[in-house]
Amino acid sequence: MSTLLVYRWRLAPDGYATRRQLRALGLRPGGQAVAAQLERPRRRRGPLVAYLYRVDCAKPVRPMTAARWAALAKANAARRRCPACRRDAGYVIPASLGTCTPCAFPDPDLPTGHPTT
Repeated sequence: MSTLLVYRWRLAPDGYATRRQLRALGLRPGGQAVAAQLERPRRRRGPLVAYLYRVDCAKPVRPMTAARWAALAKANAARRRCPACRRDAGYVIPASLGTCTPCAFPDPDLPTGHPTT
C-alpha cells in the first residue's frame, strides 16, 4: 500500500492538476490513480482535500457525439418539466419546490393557478 504525497494548499509542484484544472486544459485523468493531494487546514474541522493527477499521464477529453448531445438535451428537458402540470417551465425546477412556481404558489384569482398565455 502506497501513501499519497501531501502538499499544502497552493504549494503543489508543476505537473500536477485537479480534475477541474485538467478539464480547463482539455484533458481528463484517463483512468490514472490519484497521484497526490492538497490539504488546506481549517480551524475546527478536518482539512479540505483536493486530489491531484499527473498532467503528463492525462488523456484528451472525448468529443461529444450526436447521441450524447441528444441524451443531454432530453435530460435537461426532463428537469424543466413540472410533474404537477406537465408544462415546460422554461427553467430548471428547484428540488426544494418540486414543482414550477405557479404550482408551488398558486394564485387564488386564477382558476388553474397558471398565468394566462
